Order: sequence, then structure tokens, then C-alpha cells
Amino acid sequence: MTPVWLLPPTDLQLFNHDVHLWRAQLELSGVLIEKLATTLSEDEHQRAERFYFERDRKHFIAGRGLLRQILGRYLGMNPRQVEFCYGKRGKPALKETSGGKRLRFNVSHSHGLILYAITQDQRIGVDLEYLRPMPDAEQLAQRFFSPQEYAVICSVSEEQKHKAFFQGWTSKEAYLKAIGEGLAGLEQVEVSVNPAEPTALLSINKDPQAVYRWSIAGLTPAPGYFASLVVERKDWQLSCFDYTEKSVSGWGVG
Repeated sequence: MTPVWLLPPTDLQLFNHDVHLWRAQLELSGVLIEKLATTLSEDEHQRAERFYFERDRKHFIAGRGLLRQILGRYLGMNPRQVEFCYGKRGKPALKETSGGKRLRFNVSHSHGLILYAITQDQRIGVDLEYLRPMPDAEQLAQRFFSPQEYAVICSVSEEQKHKAFFQGWTSKEAYLKAIGEGLAGLEQVEVSVNPAEPTALLSINKDPQAVYRWSIAGLTPAPGYFASLVVERKDWQLSCFDYTEKSVSGWGVG
């Protein structure tokens, strides 16, 4: 699935069946990076300073600052006032004082591109990967995937092998991120890895009924990338928005 990326509306509305997916580049102008930095909390500034490379530091500021901008628009509050809490594996969520009872989000970035998935009242997960050659795809699949998934990856052509691997990897990780689990659970989640077939959750060992509650979509958010989006709901409507400095020029920062 190749999404249609829309300009963000002036008045953001998120209904119960809506899923909003935002796309942004992490390479931003120095002026915008400086403005976004002013919206970060003290602990976020401390995290930014721990990055060894300047590029990584700027990417962190951009990613967290843009998240605050976007969430602030939904919540009708200053981005500086958005407060986060963190799960046992470091997954961020909104504090109840910031609307955390209803608004749910998940974030993934790869190779300079970042995605924000946002919805209400249901768990959500997104995982993004840059499609790069994977000479060790079979070895990794044998280690982390089910025997059935491994067999499919071994059977596809060499030019399709990395696509099959990333289809499987992003599907598994998006689900695990949604439920707050780590990569140790990869083999517990069986998915469709054949690039010729739709992305699908096939079975969840620890929760056999999960496949009836959750749905998944495979996406091409930009050329050379693949992403999987999972939602704990069957009937949802996806809208995709492109966050660029021009498209949100009327927002202001901070």
C-alpha cells in the first residue's frame, strides 16, 4: 500500500475510528531545530546531550520536538506542556494530565525518515525500515522467525529476500511495540512474509485471540522504505499527513 500524503488540516480532528499517520524528515533547518529545542523538557535535553554525534543529537531534538508539535495540536495545548510517562521498556505515552487516557501514539524512524501513528482509545504500533541489502537475511530469519516464515524467506528470489525479511520484521516489531514488549517476543508472533501477499498477522502464541482483535497494514511511506502499522481494532480509517516546514508554516513553534 502506497499512502496518499495530505497537507495537514488547520483543525485536526480525531474520531474513534480514525488512525492518523504523520511523515516527516529529520533533516531540518538549523532555525527550526533551535525552535523545537525550546519545547523539550529538561530530561529530553539531557538525553539529547548524551548523543556522541551532532547529527544524532539534532535528529533526536527534531523527532521529539515534532512529536510535541503534533500532539499539542490534537490536545489544544502548548507543546512545552505535553507531558510523557514511560513504560518498563522505555515506551513513551502521554500522562493522563496531557490526555493520555484517550490519545495513543507510536513512533518509528529510519534513515532520516520518521513516522508518527496516532489514534484514540486503542493500542497502536508502527515500525519503519529502510530497505537495504540483507546478505544475512536467512540467518536472521532462522534465529528470530518461525520455521514457516524462515521457509518462505529461503524460497523467494534473492532480489525479494530483503523485502520479505523487512515485511516480517516490521510486522512483528510494530505489534510488539503496540503491546509494550521487546524483541525477545519476535518468534511468538507469526506473520505473512511473502512480498506477493498482503501483510497479515497469522498467529500470536501468547494470545491466540489477538488476530481477531488486531489488524495490520503494510505501507510504502517513501521510495526505498517499508513500514507496518498495527491497530487493536478491525474497522479503522487511515489518513496520512506530510509534516514539512512549509505545510505547517501557520502552526508556529512553541
